[in-house]
Amino acid sequence: MEQNLTARRMLSRESLENAIRVVLALGGSTNATLHIPAIAQEAGIPLGLDVFDDLSRQTPLIGKFRPASPYTVIDLDEAGGIPAVLNVLAPLLHLDLPTVTGETIRERAASTENLRPEVLHSLEAPLAPEGGLAILRGNLAPDGAVVRQSGVVAGMLRHTGPARVFECEEDLENSIETKTIKPGDVLVIRNEGPRGGPGMRELSIPAAILTGMGLNDSVAMITDGRFSGATRGPCIGHVAPEAFAGGLIGLVKDGDRIEIDIPKRRLDLMVPKEELARRRVNWQPRTPAIRSGFLELYSRIVTQANQGAVLKA
Repeated sequence: MEQNLTARRMLSRESLENAIRVVLALGGSTNATLHIPAIAQEAGIPLGLDVFDDLSRQTPLIGKFRPASPYTVIDLDEAGGIPAVLNVLAPLLHLDLPTVTGETIRERAASTENLRPEVLHSLEAPLAPEGGLAILRGNLAPDGAVVRQSGVVAGMLRHTGPARVFECEEDLENSIETKTIKPGDVLVIRNEGPRGGPGMRELSIPAAILTGMGLNDSVAMITDGRFSGATRGPCIGHVAPEAFAGGLIGLVKDGDRIEIDIPKRRLDLMVPKEELARRRVNWQPRTPAIRSGFLELYSRIVTQANQGAVLKA
């Protein structure tokens, strides 16, 4: 093995595409759409959200894990782990790339077979024809939004409902506690994006509460923040541009109709342009949560979620 092996020498467009395919094939976390573009940015490799969506349309879903299925990472390990995943995905991967062990991806994929086909399905008989993540666009997210479609029940892949607007995570949690959320609602949680947070908090607590109330399959959640890998249901995050930066999510009002169409990759606010223009005249960004120190500086120079939420002076 080379003595001066560094991350930059290992990284390439092809290696990042391999990583994305593994995430997609296993129904991995939406956080990958932040971390991988951020890594690519550091390595000087152009890589946007469209790459995730293009590869998702070409990469079957071969595995699902908790909370989207009964299986856990222990089951994945027993099936052969990531080498077994590479073995299944081999026809779709860039195989002649190096790994840190000195082997190529081809050699690593050939080292282990799929030992539990009920955990890792074949490309010929996948759980779904597309990968776990989908990138949505529309007037509510012209620069993209992210949903883990592998965790959404069929009946919520397309949904239109009235908006219930919350200015932050705490506002939503307080409303959930009073049980004012109804089936069919579309919860809009804004000011949780890279600049508005500042930072992108994981809204895993309200998502978990909805699951506990039995509403995760009848209520959609939309935010300029993000969700954890343990979130299930129609939870759409990373809406860009975020509310604090003037995104349309900042103009949504209670009762507005929002249309979600995951198969068509659409996320739209069903409000006439003339009405939105009137709202824009009176719009002001929310008072910053932090006005000093590093987080204030971070809020001023961080990019939007679709660019990996990286710092650019």
